[in-house]
Amino acid sequence: MTTEQIILFVIFGGVFALLLWGRYRYDLVAFGALLVGVLAGVVESKDAFSGFGHPATLVVALVLIISAGLVNSGAVGLITRALVDSSRSLGAHIAIMGAVGAVLSAFMNNVAALALLMPVDLQTAKKAKRAAGLSLMPLSFATILGGMVTMIGTPPNIIIATIREDALGEPFKMFDFAPVGLVAALAGLLFVSTIGWRFIPQSDGDSPADKLLDSANYVAELTIPADSKLIGQKPSDLAEEAEKADVAIIGLIRDGRRLFGTARNRKLLEGDALVLEAVPEALDEFRTTFKLSFADEKRQENVKAAGEGLGLTEVVVTETSRIVGKNAISIGLNWRQNTILMGISRNGKQIKSQVRRTQIQAGDILLLLTPSETQNQVVDWLGCLPLVERGLTVTQDEKTWLAIGIFASAVVAASFGLVYLPVALGVVVALFTLTRIVPLAEVYTHIEWPVVVLLGSMIPLGVALEKSGGTELIAGSLIGLTEGMPAWAILTVLMVVTMTLSDVLNNTATTIVAAPVGIKMAESLGVNADPFLMAVAVAASCAFLTPIGHKNNTLILGPGGYKFGDYWRTGLPLEVLIVAVSIPAILVFWPL
Repeated sequence: MTTEQIILFVIFGGVFALLLWGRYRYDLVAFGALLVGVLAGVVESKDAFSGFGHPATLVVALVLIISAGLVNSGAVGLITRALVDSSRSLGAHIAIMGAVGAVLSAFMNNVAALALLMPVDLQTAKKAKRAAGLSLMPLSFATILGGMVTMIGTPPNIIIATIREDALGEPFKMFDFAPVGLVAALAGLLFVSTIGWRFIPQSDGDSPADKLLDSANYVAELTIPADSKLIGQKPSDLAEEAEKADVAIIGLIRDGRRLFGTARNRKLLEGDALVLEAVPEALDEFRTTFKLSFADEKRQENVKAAGEGLGLTEVVVTETSRIVGKNAISIGLNWRQNTILMGISRNGKQIKSQVRRTQIQAGDILLLLTPSETQNQVVDWLGCLPLVERGLTVTQDEKTWLAIGIFASAVVAASFGLVYLPVALGVVVALFTLTRIVPLAEVYTHIEWPVVVLLGSMIPLGVALEKSGGTELIAGSLIGLTEGMPAWAILTVLMVVTMTLSDVLNNTATTIVAAPVGIKMAESLGVNADPFLMAVAVAASCAFLTPIGHKNNTLILGPGGYKFGDYWRTGLPLEVLIVAVSIPAILVFWPL
């Protein structure tokens, strides 16, 4: 073993130890390790930051922005609006939500897919009066499984594709992962929806998810536009859809006057405003479903003209706030700050006047519709306190098919080799920005910078390990341990080792180390390297034993009320199943 190899093994050992310890964030650990490698002379100075311009790093960042655009445009909402049905059995609910989560994860970042579907799952659990923990873990696992189907579905696939290009001269294409990934995903989905969820421990008492859902209910108004299909219908006709969206229709405003008594049975006219009570997410879902307006045309156009995007902001009114004792009209909220008062939450008390004419009291919670770039300015001007940011965005439903068309065109072009994938995704981001599907001010906020730093730091270290012969040394050791075994058995060992590492380490770091080892093992055996790369891709993604192996598992830890030891009960049989179905699939679709 050379001095260079020893130094690199010590650096990687230190990285793995610090990641397991968890005291310091993974991006800081990786960046520190890179600097140590440069100072120790095992990474050349000119290559120190080459990882930040690596295609894998760029693709991960671009996919995160595209994911935000698909959410903002309502493209994903087209699917999710049909999902909330608390009357389904738990198994059926898990199967449907899992399938949708898997499909979304194949074409957008799987963390973003889970973040989008988790509120839907929580709302359904609340309506069905069951613990959210029974369905959150299967949903998390399903989004992880779905990410394996395409190149952009999960960072390990992106890294594997670029490592193959560096080592063999050509990357994997967009859907090269699909044959094996589909087999593993379908088997996993079938397991979690029929058997796996039964292994999840059921906690007593209120789920933490119930506390998350105890957000403020607002009394708000949405206006019937001129071309609305609701004109001529009655508020009572909307009761079923309103209940499905968890919205209560509590009144009707016509010509500036609140109608009482028979309002529910009056035919709706252009310009009427429905008075609703709901949480912000439900209000936006209801508005998108029926294509309602935020307010009258003039006020809505004022807000849209003021910025590139719109956002919902929740603020608490203090005793010294500018709006205390006044209403939105009297302080000129719309014409001075291009902001619409969407709703008011007042400790469950009924609000009888129009929202914008209601006198505001200290302690009220206001829901404001503002241009994205001036949200903080508006809050400061009002003298209110912002609630904890909940990531609320306003769906741009008029751009749904535009977003889908742009993204689908890029995927097709990249799949047929017409455009290099990072370039195709870059074009999508540029078009999403130009069309304001993703406001320019929000582009960089959607990038998960710690992941970018992790990738940019680990890639040069991985390259250095390979150049020094370190990966060949690890591969030789594994082959020595499996001497006399057939190639498929060695492939299985590589998969199990990679999967075990991924359960306790970041899957990106695991992939950067394991993929070159797989290539060296294939070269030593004199067989095709692709089966070994596919085994690493599947194994690195499938981290189901702990809440730290994959971000999706971490994301559900609190809302699901899980303990650290709860994951292996469903995760262990699932990992065994994935290995059992993936090895034959790999050998069929990627022969040795």
